[in-house]
Amino acid sequence: MSPSTTATSPVAEPVSPVTETAPQTSALPANLAIFTPVYLKFLNSRLARLSPEKILEWALISLPNLYQTTAFGLTGLVILDMLSKICKQQYKETRPEDRDPSAPIHSVPLIFIDTLYHFDETVELANRAAKHYNAPMHVYKPQSCESREDFEKQNGERLWETDADIYDYLVKVEPARRAYQELNVQAFITGRRRSQGASRGSIDIIELDMTSTPPMLKLNPLASWDYDTVWAYVQVNQVPYNPLIDKGYKSIGDFHSTQPTLPGENERDGRWRGQGKTECGLHKDYLRMRSSYVAAKKRKITLDASKVSVEADPLA
Repeated sequence: MSPSTTATSPVAEPVSPVTETAPQTSALPANLAIFTPVYLKFLNSRLARLSPEKILEWALISLPNLYQTTAFGLTGLVILDMLSKICKQQYKETRPEDRDPSAPIHSVPLIFIDTLYHFDETVELANRAAKHYNAPMHVYKPQSCESREDFEKQNGERLWETDADIYDYLVKVEPARRAYQELNVQAFITGRRRSQGASRGSIDIIELDMTSTPPMLKLNPLASWDYDTVWAYVQVNQVPYNPLIDKGYKSIGDFHSTQPTLPGENERDGRWRGQGKTECGLHKDYLRMRSSYVAAKKRKITLDASKVSVEADPLA
């Protein structure tokens, strides 16, 4: 089951997973050249004084080609709700002669990475939330795959167990990068918060990802909020949310690596429990993820070749 979309992604030609070299860090495009480290530090010091709504208002008039990437967790849904209200208000304040009748009122399109291993409840929520907020949504799946069966035919079953680096790259990192390139994304909004801990514990409100080609701005408008504040907003504003939340799932990813959070645990402790892992790859250094993927593919090819050799000559 896949959520309906107002925009779809064309299937790109497969890229050789082994021979292609990782893209090199590139210079800032002209319209992002102002976002130097000094200016970013200044912006973060000022944005830290603002509410998330004010941060989003600033982003809507300041950041080019702005999208929201979301898997429809609570924080992403809060941001979606805030954006909906801001966009509607901005539309009302726009002079009728300046309105573009062909443009959606919700002016920040969504990017949803359908890994093919989401809970059914997550996919249903993606469809429901996009419709509820009348938000354009672009759905991206693993390369040349429309179903879980397609993916497993190409890569085998339970790839997340046999090689997590390859799995993360194929179902999350590559589709996201394809989305950014095809949609010409230059800035995107995330639902990351410092209270989620690990590598998120010290994130800024606005960051510059220099590992992408071209570099992109990353906005974390709820960076300073904790889980209880997010949940309170959801309840007060009647934001649609995943029914798995009511079953103890505070952070929800792929069904095979997500468990309910236990009392006293951090909200993300139910993800990859016991694996010493805190991120899926979407918010890691892309160049390192690409290198890990290439190295893993080479190991797999070597291993498969040795198995074929043994089968062909068991006495060798």
